[in-house]
Amino acid sequence: MSAPMIAMAQTTSLRFQSTWPTKDIFHEYANDFAKKVNDMAGGRLKIEVLPAGAVVPAFQLLEAVNKGTLDGGHGVVAYHYGKNTALALWGSGPSFGMDANMVLAWHNYGGGKALLEEIYKSINMDVVSYLYGPMPTQPLGWFKKPVAKVDDIKGLKFRTVGLSVDIFTGLGAAVNPLSAGEIVPALDRGLIDAAEFNNASSDRALGFQDVAKNCMLQSFHQSAEQFEVLFNKGKYNALSAELKAIIDYAVQAASADMSWKAIERNSQDYIELKKAGVKFYKTPDAVLRAQLAAWDKIVAAKSGENALFKKVIDSQKVFAQRAGQWHNDYSVDFKMAYNHYFAKKKA
Repeated sequence: MSAPMIAMAQTTSLRFQSTWPTKDIFHEYANDFAKKVNDMAGGRLKIEVLPAGAVVPAFQLLEAVNKGTLDGGHGVVAYHYGKNTALALWGSGPSFGMDANMVLAWHNYGGGKALLEEIYKSINMDVVSYLYGPMPTQPLGWFKKPVAKVDDIKGLKFRTVGLSVDIFTGLGAAVNPLSAGEIVPALDRGLIDAAEFNNASSDRALGFQDVAKNCMLQSFHQSAEQFEVLFNKGKYNALSAELKAIIDYAVQAASADMSWKAIERNSQDYIELKKAGVKFYKTPDAVLRAQLAAWDKIVAAKSGENALFKKVIDSQKVFAQRAGQWHNDYSVDFKMAYNHYFAKKKA
């Protein structure tokens, strides 16, 4: 009697594109997520990640995933800002004093996920979205001269994205929302005067240190951003319940892993940027306060124009007031301990 035939599980292959160049740590994060899914799926599911521009330009990722041109993608929600301004609220602005991990807490437990689904439905985007990966606070940006006062930003040709466009416009800059790979060449050719992207590792890989030597640290324009993993809804729905669970837990695992890797790599690249002659300065408090004042005007205007924008803002505010009170009251001053051990002692 012959042995029974064992059916081999068929591999489902999904083609993803990130919104980042291959050399960017963010593209590495996209590959890290895909590897976790692929390893756990044991050959039944394989995600292949292509870099920005391989199939579509970075800012066209959402439409490509919706149409099925791509099966999925890796980017940030703020890149879809042009379709509905409310989408930029996952990352742009001061988030009522929440850090990026707290915004993810609001998203997953405070109603944000349902609101994002509602917005995507309103703009006819048939996608499944996972948010993960709390980003460290982003610098104000790279400048030819240090920013000493609010007036120093007026008239600058500046690169940023999302509702940060409105913040810097409110501060008097002329804003150009270039994609990642276009920023440094534009700075080099004088098409823009200053720019922000994200973090020490990404900024170094993009080559900011070769075209500008002053970086202003600390800002409220993107102090609480996170990443997005997108799936075409039809492709996602065709997966088994087990594979969907693998994706769900891979997102959570990748979120933690990314936050740890960011600390390791950003701190090392911060040192390398200093070695390359970059001078870092703290953004003056007057500029930070001006950002908050500009943000308040943006929120008032957009909330009046867009009911979904107001809905997201109201939801974030309720969560932030409660979570922020707890966080601020319970958290110790880590800088005090750091200075105790590492600050130069006065003679």
